[in-house]
Amino acid sequence: MPIPDQHSQKSTDKRTDPKVLAGFLGLAGAKRWEARIAEIGRRAACPSLAARALQERHALELTLQRLLSPEAVAGASPAERQILSYAREAVRLAESLPPEPKKRLRALVLEGLTGEANLIPLFHLLRVAALHRARGFEVRFTGLADGTPHDLVISRGGAEAEIACETVSAEEGRPVLRNDWCAFVDGINPDLQTWLAAHPGRYVLKMTLPEGLKRDALDIHALQRRIMEMLRDRRRQDSAADAMLKLDPLLLAGAQAAVPASALRALFGPEAHLAVAQGGGNILVLAARAGQPSDVAQAVCRRLCTASTRLSGQRPGIMAVFLDDLGRQEWRGLRERMELEGAVRRFLTTPEAKRISTVSCASRMEMFLMPPPDAVPGGELRFRNPAQPVPRDPVLVAALASTG
Repeated sequence: MPIPDQHSQKSTDKRTDPKVLAGFLGLAGAKRWEARIAEIGRRAACPSLAARALQERHALELTLQRLLSPEAVAGASPAERQILSYAREAVRLAESLPPEPKKRLRALVLEGLTGEANLIPLFHLLRVAALHRARGFEVRFTGLADGTPHDLVISRGGAEAEIACETVSAEEGRPVLRNDWCAFVDGINPDLQTWLAAHPGRYVLKMTLPEGLKRDALDIHALQRRIMEMLRDRRRQDSAADAMLKLDPLLLAGAQAAVPASALRALFGPEAHLAVAQGGGNILVLAARAGQPSDVAQAVCRRLCTASTRLSGQRPGIMAVFLDDLGRQEWRGLRERMELEGAVRRFLTTPEAKRISTVSCASRMEMFLMPPPDAVPGGELRFRNPAQPVPRDPVLVAALASTG
């Protein structure tokens, strides 16, 4: 049963944004939402690297909670108003749904409030629908309405296309997982602070980890002990098969009291894992690299390979990929080095891509309205499958054509 496209109406909703958010949070239930926010708050309250990473991963949920206040809504940034618009769309969608499809929508909300998950996949779906409505398409949420494997059907003038939305964590392509890195640094940080207080100066500890921080290939506690023994013995280097360590002076332009994150990224590159211990003007930077490059682009292709069957092959098909857990410089690097484009275009030549007409890619930089070059102009990258026939409808061609 198709869902009426109530989202094509103009934004004439008289409800205030806090009431809209109350309606959105009502999909989860007040108790479930409050419990989730309290859980995030408890875990993010510690002064640790893991807590900061948690705040970043759940920035969407924390933003929604903050915008429950009318005062916060009044001073909302463009990005926050964009988030509010997606919450409003979810409320309108819920109001248009019969009971069973509405349960599916509520299940998506609850799934994003469980364990290590977040609400990004749901908001990705809402954002993709909004992008195509803005391009003049009618949008039907067939995944919710009819339980189809694909999420959306867009149409205009008799021409239709299917869209399947996928969220891929950049962690799936990293040899050193961010959570493992945060736990590693938090476990050794008190000892680093003690050492730094006794050894004034500015240092960088470079770490090369051939197998990453995989627990089956590396004794993490033993590595932490090796680092502290190396520092206490004033050795400059310590090498073993599982980790190579080197302590050098930290050389940066200027004599800042604090080291800007941008300066460290420029020095060590977007793939390095960084942490800073500092106090009393003394600084120790930990910079870790794996022995193999990150393969975030290949992680996208692995997901495309398994998810392509969500498209029926009866209509032009779009795989809309959202890359989460990705930093600004990492996203820029994937595009500027053409790693993502090269990997996706190679995938589109394989038999597994036969149902896919176009792959679109976006990140939080586009969702949160960051300006270029951090974000992609137009809101997404698109790569068309040259093996698929070109649709006759020019509007549909515009939705499927490659960008850039």
